[in-house]
This record gives sequence, structure tokens and C-alpha cells, in this order.
Amino acid sequence: MNASGTLNFFRLIWNPRLCMPHIWIATFNDLPVPINASIKAVVLDKDNCFAYPEDNKVWPAYREKWEQLKRQYPGKRLLIVSNTAGSNDDKGYKEAEKLEAITGVPVLRHATKKPGCRDEVIQYFTKNGVVSNPSEIAVVGDRLFTDIMMANQMGAYGVWVQDGVRKSTSSISRFEKTLYNYLKI
Repeated sequence: MNASGTLNFFRLIWNPRLCMPHIWIATFNDLPVPINASIKAVVLDKDNCFAYPEDNKVWPAYREKWEQLKRQYPGKRLLIVSNTAGSNDDKGYKEAEKLEAITGVPVLRHATKKPGCRDEVIQYFTKNGVVSNPSEIAVVGDRLFTDIMMANQMGAYGVWVQDGVRKSTSSISRFEKTLYNYLKI
């Protein structure tokens, strides 16, 4: 259960634009690298963004894009923020450690799931001297109500991966796409 996502969903009643991305891409392979000239750091969602849901490996078709992204944003400039690996559900952070070993990218350990961990994300990048302003961060993810909403609440740049590794058939994903199509007009 993502209490943060559920509670933050109600913010959309007052400001539905909180879930609107700055850009959308069909799949991770369509991610522009560099994302834009002002971006110094990138937050990556894992499940259905660059990896198959509940798998820790970069999807084979995305490996070249993954390596390109790691070259453009080396070291602490890339950060995986997942609502599974690195969250309080990840006992002893074993999944986070596995994911870091497989991908070579740090995983944020966070007490609150997205979008509520936005302050922890900003702290990570500022503490490591990567950014001086959240507008220098891009958040790349497949969920409007968590990833993109977090980006907008942070003042970061939201990149929506619309289809992901596999097209989601969940009712929430269908609702997100319907809302996006309504709001983009």
C-alpha cells in the first residue's frame, strides 16, 4: 500500500496539473540524452520504466540507452527511486543492494514512498554537491500520480514513460492516461 500516493492523489482535486509531465516519451529508449541543457541529475523509476516489473535487470532492449545515460550523468548524478527497492518494504535494503550491484547506479533508501519522498531526493543530490536547485533534476517514470507528481511538487522536470517495458492494463494506469489526454488540451 502506498499511503503517500493515496494521500497525494487528493491534491489533484485542487490542482490536476500536478500530474502533467514536461515531456512524454513512449519508452525508455526514446529518452533524450542529455535530457536538456539545464538537467544535472536524473531520478529513475525502476518497475516498467527501465526494467520489467519486479525484475532488477535493465530490459535488454534498453541496455544501450542505459549506458548512454550513465555516461552522461555519471556517479551520484543518477539515482534510482523505487517504491519497492530502497523503500521501507525492502527489509534490510537487500533489494536495493542487489539493484545497485546489477545496474551500477545508487538506489535511494527512503522512508516514504513516492511522491512523498521528494525531500529525500533533493537532500541526496544537494548533499552530494550535484545540484543547487531542484529545477536541475529530471524525474523519469511511468506513473503520473507518483513519479510525475513528485517531479512537479519538487520543482523538477518530469519525463513520463507512457508505455514502459509493457503496456499496463491496470485501472489506475488507464485513468492516468485518460486524465492526461483530457488535461493536455
